[in-house]
Amino acid sequence: MLIYVTNRNLCKQDFLVQVNQLAKGKPHAIMLREKDLALDEYEALACQVKDICAHHNVPLIINQNISVAAKLELDHIQLSMENLRKYQSKLHPFSVIGASVHSVQEAKEAVALGATYLIAGHIYSTDSKKGVPPRGLSFLKDVCDTVSIPVFAIGGIKKDHVKDLIATGAKGFCIMSESMTCLHPVELARQFRG
Repeated sequence: MLIYVTNRNLCKQDFLVQVNQLAKGKPHAIMLREKDLALDEYEALACQVKDICAHHNVPLIINQNISVAAKLELDHIQLSMENLRKYQSKLHPFSVIGASVHSVQEAKEAVALGATYLIAGHIYSTDSKKGVPPRGLSFLKDVCDTVSIPVFAIGGIKKDHVKDLIATGAKGFCIMSESMTCLHPVELARQFRG
Protein backbone atom coordinates (compact mmCIF):
# COMPACT_ATOMS: atom_id res chain seq x y z
CA MET A 1 0.00 0.00 0.00
CA LEU A 2 1.28 3.39 -1.00
CA ILE A 3 0.76 6.68 0.84
CA TYR A 4 1.90 9.87 -0.86
CA VAL A 5 3.18 12.59 1.48
CA THR A 6 3.07 16.12 0.12
CA ASN A 7 5.73 18.81 0.16
CA ARG A 8 4.74 21.56 -2.25
CA ASN A 9 8.22 23.12 -1.94
CA LEU A 10 9.64 20.15 -3.87
CA CYS A 11 6.96 20.26 -6.57
CA LYS A 12 8.21 20.98 -10.08
CA GLN A 13 4.78 21.84 -11.51
CA ASP A 14 1.60 23.34 -10.07
CA PHE A 15 1.05 21.60 -6.72
CA LEU A 16 -2.69 20.95 -7.15
CA VAL A 17 -2.13 19.60 -10.67
CA GLN A 18 0.49 17.20 -9.23
CA VAL A 19 -1.85 16.10 -6.43
CA ASN A 20 -4.65 15.51 -8.94
CA GLN A 21 -2.36 13.37 -11.08
CA LEU A 22 -1.15 11.42 -8.04
CA ALA A 23 -4.74 10.79 -6.92
CA LYS A 24 -5.60 9.46 -10.39
CA GLY A 25 -3.08 6.68 -9.78
CA LYS A 26 -5.23 5.44 -6.82
CA PRO A 27 -2.75 5.32 -3.92
CA HIS A 28 -3.92 4.03 -0.54
CA ALA A 29 -4.04 7.66 0.67
CA ILE A 30 -2.52 11.14 0.28
CA MET A 31 -1.16 12.89 3.37
CA LEU A 32 -1.16 16.70 3.32
CA ARG A 33 2.03 17.49 5.24
CA GLU A 34 2.95 21.14 4.50
CA LYS A 35 4.44 21.85 7.94
CA ASP A 36 5.52 25.39 7.04
CA LEU A 37 2.00 26.76 6.47
CA ALA A 38 0.07 28.83 8.99
CA LEU A 39 -3.12 27.11 10.15
CA ASP A 40 -5.46 29.22 7.96
CA GLU A 41 -3.26 28.64 4.90
CA TYR A 42 -3.13 24.92 5.64
CA GLU A 43 -6.92 24.80 5.98
CA ALA A 44 -7.46 26.61 2.66
CA LEU A 45 -5.10 24.17 0.91
CA ALA A 46 -6.70 21.19 2.67
CA CYS A 47 -10.13 22.23 1.29
CA GLN A 48 -8.75 22.11 -2.26
CA VAL A 49 -6.90 18.82 -1.76
CA LYS A 50 -9.97 17.30 -0.08
CA ASP A 51 -12.02 18.01 -3.23
CA ILE A 52 -9.36 16.41 -5.44
CA CYS A 53 -9.10 13.32 -3.22
CA ALA A 54 -12.89 12.98 -2.99
CA HIS A 55 -13.17 13.18 -6.79
CA HIS A 56 -10.76 10.24 -7.14
CA ASN A 57 -12.08 8.38 -4.08
CA VAL A 58 -8.68 8.51 -2.35
CA PRO A 59 -8.57 9.15 1.43
CA LEU A 60 -6.95 12.41 2.56
CA ILE A 61 -4.84 12.23 5.71
CA ILE A 62 -4.45 15.52 7.59
CA ASN A 63 -1.02 15.86 9.18
CA GLN A 64 -1.00 17.19 12.79
CA ASN A 65 -3.81 19.76 12.35
CA ILE A 66 -6.63 18.15 14.32
CA SER A 67 -8.84 21.26 14.15
CA VAL A 68 -8.64 21.30 10.33
CA ALA A 69 -9.44 17.59 10.06
CA ALA A 70 -12.43 17.99 12.40
CA LYS A 71 -13.70 21.10 10.58
CA LEU A 72 -13.48 19.39 7.19
CA GLU A 73 -15.09 16.25 8.65
CA LEU A 74 -12.17 14.05 7.65
CA ASP A 75 -11.63 10.89 9.66
CA HIS A 76 -7.91 10.33 8.88
CA ILE A 77 -5.28 12.07 11.04
CA GLN A 78 -1.49 11.61 11.28
CA LEU A 79 0.23 12.71 14.50
CA SER A 80 3.67 12.90 16.01
CA MET A 81 4.06 10.95 19.23
CA GLU A 82 4.08 14.26 21.12
CA ASN A 83 0.71 15.25 19.63
CA LEU A 84 -0.76 11.76 20.03
CA ARG A 85 -0.03 12.07 23.76
CA LYS A 86 -1.14 15.70 23.98
CA TYR A 87 -4.47 15.46 22.13
CA GLN A 88 -5.86 12.18 23.47
CA SER A 89 -9.16 13.83 24.41
CA LYS A 90 -9.64 15.23 20.88
CA LEU A 91 -9.23 12.01 18.89
CA HIS A 92 -12.81 10.69 19.15
CA PRO A 93 -13.92 12.08 15.71
CA PHE A 94 -11.22 10.06 13.93
CA SER A 95 -11.52 6.44 12.86
CA VAL A 96 -8.04 6.27 11.29
CA ILE A 97 -5.25 7.56 13.55
CA GLY A 98 -1.65 7.35 12.45
CA ALA A 99 1.40 7.89 14.61
CA SER A 100 4.96 8.61 13.49
CA VAL A 101 7.34 6.39 15.46
CA HIS A 102 11.11 6.21 15.70
CA SER A 103 11.57 3.33 18.17
CA VAL A 104 9.94 0.07 19.19
CA GLN A 105 9.01 1.65 22.52
CA GLU A 106 7.18 4.48 20.73
CA ALA A 107 5.39 1.91 18.57
CA LYS A 108 4.08 0.10 21.67
CA GLU A 109 3.03 3.39 23.27
CA ALA A 110 1.26 4.55 20.10
CA VAL A 111 -0.82 1.37 20.02
CA ALA A 112 -1.73 1.83 23.69
CA LEU A 113 -2.78 5.42 22.93
CA GLY A 114 -5.15 4.34 20.17
CA ALA A 115 -3.15 4.54 16.93
CA THR A 116 -4.70 2.42 14.16
CA TYR A 117 -1.54 2.43 12.02
CA LEU A 118 2.09 3.54 12.32
CA ILE A 119 4.56 5.29 10.07
CA ALA A 120 8.05 4.13 11.02
CA GLY A 121 11.24 5.77 9.87
CA HIS A 122 13.30 6.89 8.47
CA ILE A 123 14.39 3.64 6.87
CA TYR A 124 16.85 4.78 4.17
CA SER A 125 19.00 7.90 3.85
CA THR A 126 16.95 10.86 2.68
CA ASP A 127 17.59 14.52 1.87
CA SER A 128 14.78 15.55 4.20
CA LYS A 129 16.76 14.09 7.14
CA LYS A 130 20.28 15.08 6.05
CA GLY A 131 22.97 14.01 8.51
CA VAL A 132 20.62 11.75 10.50
CA PRO A 133 21.51 8.07 10.08
CA PRO A 134 18.68 5.88 8.75
CA ARG A 135 17.17 3.32 11.11
CA GLY A 136 17.17 0.57 8.49
CA LEU A 137 15.23 -2.59 7.73
CA SER A 138 16.01 -4.32 11.04
CA PHE A 139 14.33 -1.44 12.91
CA LEU A 140 11.31 -1.71 10.61
CA LYS A 141 11.09 -5.47 11.15
CA ASP A 142 11.31 -5.01 14.94
CA VAL A 143 8.41 -2.54 14.85
CA CYS A 144 6.33 -4.81 12.60
CA ASP A 145 7.03 -7.81 14.85
CA THR A 146 6.03 -5.83 17.97
CA VAL A 147 2.62 -4.45 16.96
CA SER A 148 -0.51 -5.93 15.41
CA ILE A 149 -1.60 -2.77 13.53
CA PRO A 150 -0.38 -1.87 10.00
CA VAL A 151 3.08 -0.32 9.74
CA PHE A 152 4.13 1.91 6.84
CA ALA A 153 7.80 2.63 6.14
CA ILE A 154 9.03 6.14 5.33
CA GLY A 155 12.33 7.70 4.35
CA GLY A 156 14.30 7.50 1.12
CA ILE A 157 12.13 4.76 -0.39
CA LYS A 158 12.68 3.84 -4.05
CA LYS A 159 11.00 1.26 -6.27
CA ASP A 160 13.80 -1.28 -5.79
CA HIS A 161 13.26 -1.22 -1.99
CA VAL A 162 9.66 -2.46 -2.08
CA LYS A 163 10.33 -6.23 -1.82
CA ASP A 164 12.70 -5.74 1.12
CA LEU A 165 10.21 -3.48 2.91
CA ILE A 166 7.32 -5.88 2.49
CA ALA A 167 9.53 -8.77 3.65
CA THR A 168 9.86 -7.07 7.07
CA GLY A 169 6.10 -7.30 7.56
CA ALA A 170 5.37 -3.68 6.60
CA LYS A 171 1.90 -3.13 5.17
CA GLY A 172 3.17 -0.42 2.84
CA PHE A 173 5.33 2.66 2.48
CA CYS A 174 5.22 6.44 2.14
CA ILE A 175 6.75 8.40 -0.73
CA MET A 176 7.37 12.14 -0.54
CA SER A 177 10.22 13.38 -2.74
CA GLU A 178 9.51 11.23 -5.78
CA SER A 179 5.76 11.89 -5.60
CA MET A 180 6.40 15.63 -5.72
CA THR A 181 9.09 15.60 -8.42
CA CYS A 182 8.09 12.82 -10.82
CA LEU A 183 7.04 13.87 -14.30
CA HIS A 184 4.43 11.12 -14.74
CA PRO A 185 2.59 10.97 -11.40
CA VAL A 186 -0.35 8.89 -12.68
CA GLU A 187 2.12 6.09 -13.46
CA LEU A 188 3.98 6.28 -10.16
CA ALA A 189 1.59 4.12 -8.11
CA ARG A 190 1.62 1.45 -10.81
CA GLN A 191 5.43 1.42 -10.82
CA PHE A 192 5.53 0.94 -7.04
CA ARG A 193 2.94 -1.84 -7.23
CA GLY A 194 5.26 -3.66 -9.64
